[in-house]
Amino acid sequence: MQSIQQWDRMVLHHINAQWHNSFLDGLLPAMRNPNTWLPLYLFLFLFIIINYKKTWWQWILLALATVVVCNYISSDLLKEHIVRLRPCNDPAVGGWIRLFKGIYLPQSSGFVSSHAANHFGMAMFFYITLSREFKTWPGLFFVWAFGVAYAQLYIGVHYPTDILGGTLIGLGVGYLAGRIFNQKFGLG
Repeated sequence: MQSIQQWDRMVLHHINAQWHNSFLDGLLPAMRNPNTWLPLYLFLFLFIIINYKKTWWQWILLALATVVVCNYISSDLLKEHIVRLRPCNDPAVGGWIRLFKGIYLPQSSGFVSSHAANHFGMAMFFYITLSREFKTWPGLFFVWAFGVAYAQLYIGVHYPTDILGGTLIGLGVGYLAGRIFNQKFGLG
């Protein structure tokens, strides 16, 4: 366990305290903000409604269910039962962590990242359900999810293993929801 904590702190130190610049200082905090990503998801929902009149509501229902289940597992099950300080609240990294003005610093447990779970869940659901129609383009949602997850490290509110745990939850839930949609409905 000690070596995992050391690894977490070492990787976080690189991302938060060493690999930074003014461009990323502006971009990455914005990426994790709902005002940035909510329009993207709303646009996609509107695109599905307009173009897939037969199964749009099932698609949206399962997309929303993916987020609800990911958030429930990450926030209500794991964070409530696995208490772990976030880097922004951890005195062990207080000497070097860079915190950003105006960024909300949660007091809840850090394991696992709900941002990672939710965004990777959506990315996997989008990939599974949209790949037949759009080939490789839905893979870009993984790039987006990675950016949001990386931003969590960059601003110092999660350790890497928090992100990894959330990512695995999201990928699993998104995969199951996507498979259910494809088997029962499919776009069309």
